[in-house]
Amino acid sequence: MKNLIRLTDLQPSEIHEIFHIADELDTGKYNGFLNGKSVILFFPASSIRTRVTFEKGIYLLGGQPILFPTDTLDKKEDLQDVCGYLNHWADILIVRHKHIYLIEQLAQYSKVPVINAMTDSNHPCEILSDLYALSKIRTDFTKDKYLFCGRSGNIGLAWKEASEVMGLELSQCCAAGYEMDGVSVYHDINTAVRGKDIICTDSLPADALNDFKDCQVTRAVMELANKNAVLNPCPPFYRGEEVSDDAIRSDYFVGYEFKKRLLTVQQAVLIWCMS
Repeated sequence: MKNLIRLTDLQPSEIHEIFHIADELDTGKYNGFLNGKSVILFFPASSIRTRVTFEKGIYLLGGQPILFPTDTLDKKEDLQDVCGYLNHWADILIVRHKHIYLIEQLAQYSKVPVINAMTDSNHPCEILSDLYALSKIRTDFTKDKYLFCGRSGNIGLAWKEASEVMGLELSQCCAAGYEMDGVSVYHDINTAVRGKDIICTDSLPADALNDFKDCQVTRAVMELANKNAVLNPCPPFYRGEEVSDDAIRSDYFVGYEFKKRLLTVQQAVLIWCMS
């Protein structure tokens, strides 16, 4: 039994193992893998992509998804007591909650695998999916140079986790005061993008939009990046804010195709955790 809470809990070989399982899914090797298994999901109503792909992935593997709203875990009942009961019936727990320490507590008391489906601190499955998608179009994605455009938040910190595990060269472009620790930082997008291969973004809170006016990724900005660079904005993205409409409509944009991999990778994560 294995949990997935932080990418930094994994070795590079384990990430490649998950990718190998994802490749094997197309062969039918794992048909019926979750037959007779119940997967308990805790998700907020606003989740779209992560929830859809986990629920469909469970269904395609023959399992039973049982969904609760995230705030079910915020009740007065102690989490060790919640797990005391769920351990009888659940075969895996998938949790999306703002506090990573809550997911860590569940993992402490759970006798079945726990998967982090997003916190305020990171988003491991999302970044695993992006890395897997990159592995399909790049000769060696670990040799590319990555630029994250956005504030220090769960997406940027998840890319930082990935960079630490896989040895990626990661920089950040952000307004002053929004920096991640331990990452090379630029405050001007035209300078930041030069020499980069993979451009990633995250959406911005309304009160930060003006601060980030010099960090928007446009088509003209993408033309300053390395040849064959790609634009991979984390959804939900907002045209005219962190990315321009012409950048999304350009050939640099790979978002829809990359997120197609969420279904396969999240099935692979389920299989890996239960193997």
